[in-house]
Amino acid sequence: MVYFKWAFILVFWIALGAVLQYSLPQHDIVRIVNTYEERQDLTDWTRIFWSEPEDQSTSLSNRDVQFIQAVRANGKPIVYRNEDTGWGWPPYFKFDTANLYTEANDAKSTKSSPEWVVVTHYGWRNEFLSIFPNAVFIKHVEGPDVRIIPWFNIIFLTVFFAIIWALWVRWRRFREARIDPMLESVEDGFYAAGDAIEEQRSSFRRWLDSWKSK
Repeated sequence: MVYFKWAFILVFWIALGAVLQYSLPQHDIVRIVNTYEERQDLTDWTRIFWSEPEDQSTSLSNRDVQFIQAVRANGKPIVYRNEDTGWGWPPYFKFDTANLYTEANDAKSTKSSPEWVVVTHYGWRNEFLSIFPNAVFIKHVEGPDVRIIPWFNIIFLTVFFAIIWALWVRWRRFREARIDPMLESVEDGFYAAGDAIEEQRSSFRRWLDSWKSK
């Protein structure tokens, strides 16, 4: 039972960490090299990594998706999708896909004359599963060495874990004040019942022994 409890706790925190890591905004300093539009199939389980801003998107087997190709300062490529999130999850309320696509086209630059931007996005990049992070914001910066402090993530995680801690403290106090005494009372009742049964058994044995001696 103890192993099951700790296994459940471990799985819970791993799942929660994965959701937060996927959903919270991330920042990449990159050089945009190209934008394009491509039709994507949405027929397998990986459709959960594509946005569904419209009701009809849940019934479509494929649709056109905009992409932004970029290169990091270390030369490694990164590809972003550009989709509206609408009112869905994560709650970025992104409705300006066309504007962001225009900004990305305007920010294109070459290796010899780079123009660096910060792409704010959420999600993961996985080449094997064809999963792309979704770009939500583009901002021009002076160079690839600009330091980006994720203030939103810091504040959000601080408040989130403060709430978790407060709830845990209140639950522990409630358990100690209400649940533990109740369980102890039930346990004492079981022990008392067991003692009474054992006493009756002893009395019955003594009665039988008295007949044997006769």
